[in-house]
Amino acid sequence: MIMLRAHPCGPPPGRLCESPVWDSRTEEVLWVDIRGGHVHRARLTLGDSGPDLAHRSTIGLDPPVSAVVPCASGGLLVTAGATFYRIEADGTVDRVAALSLPDDGIRRRLNDAKVDPRGRLLAGTMSEDGVEGSATLYRLDPDGTLGILRAGVTISNGLGWSPDGAILYYADSPTQRIDAFEYDLATGTFGGRRPFARFDDGDPDGLTVDTDGRVWVAVWGAGQVRAFDPSGRQCAVIDVGPSQVSSCAFVGPDLDVLVITTAAEGPAALEPDAGRLFVCTPGVTGLPATPYADAGLVRSDVR
Repeated sequence: MIMLRAHPCGPPPGRLCESPVWDSRTEEVLWVDIRGGHVHRARLTLGDSGPDLAHRSTIGLDPPVSAVVPCASGGLLVTAGATFYRIEADGTVDRVAALSLPDDGIRRRLNDAKVDPRGRLLAGTMSEDGVEGSATLYRLDPDGTLGILRAGVTISNGLGWSPDGAILYYADSPTQRIDAFEYDLATGTFGGRRPFARFDDGDPDGLTVDTDGRVWVAVWGAGQVRAFDPSGRQCAVIDVGPSQVSSCAFVGPDLDVLVITTAAEGPAALEPDAGRLFVCTPGVTGLPATPYADAGLVRSDVR
């Protein structure tokens, strides 16, 4: 078992930081603060003490803003509330699609989102009150069409694909389990499912996959990122510090620096460095992030 330690980096803390991703076009790290409604950008810097992040800019939207991914067209795709927005390079915000949520009194919002190797966005919902089985995993196709992939979820989280794209790793966090689904790249649909990794002392949240197929999982409540080999055997632990570890992603020109997001929700806000971003160099490289394939998308409802 490899034991590592992450270190806090430069940007100021947020309330619920999530969705780190490397934008190779600008060589910047993107992430969101869900409660603040912020999309942040930072430069990766390398000094005598190791990698760090230097904050560059912030885009403010109406909270909650749950995820951000680069677009093939040059902009960004952002999930906010129950709506998908595209932010153009000039700052223009266009609505791409919106969920039709049931009018049953349950406060749902979009949560974690990732792009599959063919450029489709998978994005799941959650209820703010944790109502069991009230959430859904959706797929947003490059033409803006929305489809349902999985219903009856509670807190949709932790999306990532094996290096060949044939396996989707997915977490419904309250189950305390990562599942591995057969994934059809041609159609963007699920096949068989098997349990991949279990967690007894926290909930699996955001995750990322490295080039050797290891799955790196942020464990909310445990203050750690844990890595599992393709068989599901735990092989590394990164101690972060704050208990609410929310997500992680490999960044940098060589994708060899792991950026880890944390939160400062409730009593955990009193923990040292809660809500800050952390960095670690675990000696492996990550898979490049596929941009959302929106090049042919027609704008709608300019906001």
